Amino acid sequence: MDKRYELVVCIVNKGFNEQVMIAAKNCGAKGGTVINARGTAKEDVAKRFDYIVTPEKEIVLLVVPFEIKDQILHALYQEVGLQTPGQGIIFTVPVDETAGIGKKSAKNEKAEEVSYEEYNKAKAEEIEKLEETTSEVQENVEEEKEEN
Repeated sequence: MDKRYELVVCIVNKGFNEQVMIAAKNCGAKGGTVINARGTAKEDVAKRFDYIVTPEKEIVLLVVPFEIKDQILHALYQEVGLQTPGQGIIFTVPVDETAGIGKKSAKNEKAEEVSYEEYNKAKAEEIEKLEETTSEVQENVEEEKEEN
């Protein structure tokens, strides 16, 4: 079975990405990606949740093994959660497949060998097969309707 990963997304006020990375690395993360961003929260929303809107944000993306996800979430909440100056919002997204991290699977090695054109051709063939299957199912449904 391939190793499972999660994408941890942490949106913090500008200047807090280092705290995010330190906390995550202390839990076993190997690295991450920081993206500069701009928040668009309205003042009334900020008042409702009792925080000050700081429009300049940083988004830290961390692809981590599933086994350490909860530990990282807890550490990030403690370090840069909404009740801290970092005012972080943290969530995770399941990762279906990876290439370039962890042990390469045969599927990933094959994907690296396939050119862009070959990939598109293979995907087009998959779509064509799905369309054929869909047509067959529709025909069967029509036939069953006629019989009943």
